Amino acid sequence: MKVLVPVKRVIDPNVRPRVKADGSGVDLANIKMAMNPFCEIAVEEAVRMKEKSIVTEIVLVSIGPAQAQETIRIGLAMGGDRGILVQTDMAVEPLAVAKILKAIVDSEKPDLVITGKQAIDDDSNQTGQMLAALLDWPQGTFASGVTKEGDKLNVTREVDGGLQTVSLSLPAVITTDLRLNEPRFASLPNIMKAKKKLIDVKTPADYGVDVTPRLQVVKVAEPKKREAGEKVADVDALIAKLKSVGAI
Repeated sequence: MKVLVPVKRVIDPNVRPRVKADGSGVDLANIKMAMNPFCEIAVEEAVRMKEKSIVTEIVLVSIGPAQAQETIRIGLAMGGDRGILVQTDMAVEPLAVAKILKAIVDSEKPDLVITGKQAIDDDSNQTGQMLAALLDWPQGTFASGVTKEGDKLNVTREVDGGLQTVSLSLPAVITTDLRLNEPRFASLPNIMKAKKKLIDVKTPADYGVDVTPRLQVVKVAEPKKREAGEKVADVDALIAKLKSVGAI
């Protein structure tokens, strides 16, 4: 079984983002970047499936600037076999990402696509669902458990009422939730080995996809700072204060 795993380069989740002075977006200059945490989970799940001899090849795909090769290399160090970088300096929206991934799927013929449920930079949570729709493949979203049973995959997903398990016929698309697994760290020896693994560099034009943005960002602003708390003398004063601000 061949698995395709998209990985995205985002601001390191441990770094506090800065908004540009003109409010046009997030400032990415001189800021630490990393693999999207949900994409790490997707890579880890593919590697675990390979360790169980369910998967034979893991192909990693990233869409972004030349520096996204570093993100692919981390995935290769975790256990991926080869990578594809679709290089562009434009911000690519979820629909364009899904169209590029569909073209890659048509070329690579994977049996399964495992992707993070969302990226922490835009929180769109759209690409996996759009890709499944374009491919007309079954999908299991927000996966917190994946098991293979015969020629099907059982995906456990978290819903409001508890857990739901869906059975998917292959080929299929799965999007990963936080509770699916704990990604491994890429060891230094594996990072060195990953430097020798193949990464093909393509462009959106190679797949016939127009990545011109369809949406316009009007303004980006930092969250409003929390105001300092206020101490009250007793319960009566607390109730009076809550009434004065309309909390009760």
